[in-house]
Amino acid sequence: MKLKMGVDIGGLALKNPVMTASGTFGYGEEYSDYLDLNRLGAIVVKGLSLKPRDGNPPPRIIETASGMLNAVGLQNVGVRAFIDEKLLWLRRIDSVVVANIFGETIEDYANVAEILNDAEGVDALEVNISCPNVKKGGIAFGSDPILAGEITRAVKDASRLPVIVKLTPNVTDITEIARATEAAGADALSLINTITGMSVDIEKRIPHLENVTGGLSGPAIKPVAIRMVWEVVNAVSIPVIGVGGIMNARDAIEFLIVGAKAVQVGTANFINPGIAVDIVDDMRKYMTEKGISDINNLIGTLKI
Repeated sequence: MKLKMGVDIGGLALKNPVMTASGTFGYGEEYSDYLDLNRLGAIVVKGLSLKPRDGNPPPRIIETASGMLNAVGLQNVGVRAFIDEKLLWLRRIDSVVVANIFGETIEDYANVAEILNDAEGVDALEVNISCPNVKKGGIAFGSDPILAGEITRAVKDASRLPVIVKLTPNVTDITEIARATEAAGADALSLINTITGMSVDIEKRIPHLENVTGGLSGPAIKPVAIRMVWEVVNAVSIPVIGVGGIMNARDAIEFLIVGAKAVQVGTANFINPGIAVDIVDDMRKYMTEKGISDINNLIGTLKI
């Protein structure tokens, strides 16, 4: 049986639904010794800002039960250095390249998006709206539907590329944010980002992270991610990408069944650098066993 693995994400054609998650896969080249990057649906590079960022001081990563907390602080080389130093290598890869972007102001987002317009080899943008909004007294963009919509519209106006908006789970009703970004022109949504958490050293009675709090990722958050993806799929008409706690193909297939058109693999990359391709292979085995010739016939088949 010939298997069809291709999916369409807001006009972006992926050879299969397996993507890497921003912040867990570097700029792609770092993982090239461990897997064939050409076999991925898409590579999502670590978040890019207008200027380089050093990130937060250490310690900034700690293992937790069924996951990890990170407060890396969006360390990156900056958008211009990415284009000059990283993108040339990525152009050799026959997989979709998605640039994750963020900023401290709406103008920052628009500027980064505009700079990437002329970057040959970038196929789409993923907009991280989980960043503090400095001009609004530290409110996260992603928790305010009005601000989330304003950022989405600013990036859409500045960019010629498909725009995926990445949503934070740290809200009361994620569907409200999803609808606002869809109304503002988002081509697709990805969710969830990390859940805010904290860990304490009981001997020293201090936080394990210098930043005090961090983002929880890994298997512990998968049930929350599955629930939120299902809610958003039923709230919007644009494609949804599922993220959160995917450690194997069965995890990924759960997201597809509840309606995600693609998935992103994150924390698992730190445990097994070749896991994303393993998931592609095991997804193909599942399709063969179940007699599913087209991956799209699996998507959104949840029975309630």
